[in-house]
Amino acid sequence: MAGGNRFRYGSWRGGPDPLAPPYDVRAAVDSVGAEVLDGGSLRDALRNLLRRGLQGRGGLDDVLARARRLRREAMRRGDLDGAVTRSQALLDQALAAERDELRGRDDDAARFAEAVLDNLPSSTARAVEELSGYEWASDEARASYQRILDGLRRDVLEQRFSGLRDAMRGAAADPAAQRQLAQMLGDLNDLLARHDRGEDTTDAFAEFMRRHGGFFPERPETVDELVDALARRAAAGERLMRSLSPSQREELSALMESALGPELAGQLSALDANLRALRPDLAWDRRERVRGDQPLGYGEAAGALGEIADLDDLLDQLGQEHPGATLDDVDVEAVRRTLGRDAADDVRRLRELERELRRQGWVSRGADGLTLSPKALRRLGGTALRRIFADLSTGRRGQHELRSAGAAGEVTGASRPWEYGDEQPLDVVRTVARAVARSGAGVPVTLAVEDFEVVETERRASAAVALCVDLSFSMISEGRWGPMKQTALALSHLVATRFPQDSLQIIGFGREAMPLTQQELAGVEPDMVQGTNLQHALRLAGRHLRRHAGAEPVVLVVTDGEPTAHLDPDDGEAVFNWPPLRETIEATVVEVDNLTRYGATMNLFMLGEDPGLRRFVDAVARRSGGRVFTPELADLGQYVVSDYLRARRGRR
Repeated sequence: MAGGNRFRYGSWRGGPDPLAPPYDVRAAVDSVGAEVLDGGSLRDALRNLLRRGLQGRGGLDDVLARARRLRREAMRRGDLDGAVTRSQALLDQALAAERDELRGRDDDAARFAEAVLDNLPSSTARAVEELSGYEWASDEARASYQRILDGLRRDVLEQRFSGLRDAMRGAAADPAAQRQLAQMLGDLNDLLARHDRGEDTTDAFAEFMRRHGGFFPERPETVDELVDALARRAAAGERLMRSLSPSQREELSALMESALGPELAGQLSALDANLRALRPDLAWDRRERVRGDQPLGYGEAAGALGEIADLDDLLDQLGQEHPGATLDDVDVEAVRRTLGRDAADDVRRLRELERELRRQGWVSRGADGLTLSPKALRRLGGTALRRIFADLSTGRRGQHELRSAGAAGEVTGASRPWEYGDEQPLDVVRTVARAVARSGAGVPVTLAVEDFEVVETERRASAAVALCVDLSFSMISEGRWGPMKQTALALSHLVATRFPQDSLQIIGFGREAMPLTQQELAGVEPDMVQGTNLQHALRLAGRHLRRHAGAEPVVLVVTDGEPTAHLDPDDGEAVFNWPPLRETIEATVVEVDNLTRYGATMNLFMLGEDPGLRRFVDAVARRSGGRVFTPELADLGQYVVSDYLRARRGRR
């Protein structure tokens, strides 16, 4: 109770929480990670996050759809030749009124005037020009003719100096105002010419605004702000002229010259030249095919083309297609002005999300745009590993956690109780001794599960692991890209977090092979060039193992096709052929033998049922003493991780 008023406190029920942050940043990272683990491109996943939005809020696609819809509407706004059409209609009215007046007069002057009217050119612009010195007999006709000139002059000036409508209306009729306008244009052209030459125009701009600031109520603060506003309007006027047919363009140009007069027309022409020089990047010469039944006046037509140009700029900014694009490139004020406040709010929130992702270290920006940071990759790898361990906990392959004893190296003389999944040799003597101790002497000896013991061997403290993953196009065309990427990221995370003493090298191979960092793996995309160069991958694997000579050597290969490429021994270039060449198979087998002699555990994970691949991997397994696995795609991760855990203990 306070001041006689009762206050109640409770959960907010008036819609979305107004104090909640704009986005859950971790949810955004997880959304990207889920798409990558499902086989999507990292670059596309980051773009899709911004395009779709998050948590039911609008994304760039919604804003783009609105911009495209408004552009289509602007392209159907009306007939760009409306200024000439309207002038023709006013001229027809003026001539009809004048002829009516002349028919009521019975003198030679009236007949001469009729002859002048009968011999006017068919061109509206030329007829208006020839009538500039004509003595009108009809006040109505004179007013209609003057409306042609005043209306077009007003439309042109208001279009060029948007926001100065009141000042321009005065200039249309008042000679003093016209002289003031001409003086302003002269001073403006002098200022822009100096600015274009690179001179310091700070003081000159201040003086210009002191003298002519009334023409610019928006009060630009710099010459560049002034140029930006004027150049976009001038470019829209130029695009209008370019969008007309040659005859329409000629008519409108002549009408504008008649309406403006030589001095004002010259100043505007000089202004256009200065603005084009200062802003050459604007679409000055582009043509647009605007259609519609409604005739558009000069200002309306140029306004429609200016709106189309603004929408095109926004579509380019919102598309984020160019290298290094960022939402900071988007003019939010232009979005608000063109598309409305809701669209601007959506863009502002997405920009805040992108900035927050960078600020918290989840993404970084490179020459190719946004990419996941090491922090985000660790989270992504952890997600992949949790998925696999979830499968392991319910799978059919038993427990796979690391035990303290391995099976590599010399026998230590010790033993330990057998556990499900063990492959070490049984210690027969100790097993029987345990059974006798449990059940007493006598024959036959009855063995129970708890009696079995296995031999312990020296355990190497670390492992050197080469995971070779097939990056050929068939991996993505058959839907194997996502499981492969998830498997590799999970193994990378497992090694980094639980076995930091181990050294993992991921090697991707298509027509050629290459080592991949975790970041490169997350962003890697399918190689559209044909070729499966396992020979090159195994050669790189051997180099990695030899750099860690004291570690348990492990090679794991994930592929869905037999080798179809190898490195030429003479020039080192990749040689591809289908069906596989004998030289390709032999070169690959040489690398298999090198790894076998080095003592590496080499296991192959075959995806698909390609008969050629089956024959090859079976032969490799027999030759190297390794094993072949044919997991379902959903089980690939648990097979590879389990095999790594087994192999690093020296199990073969």
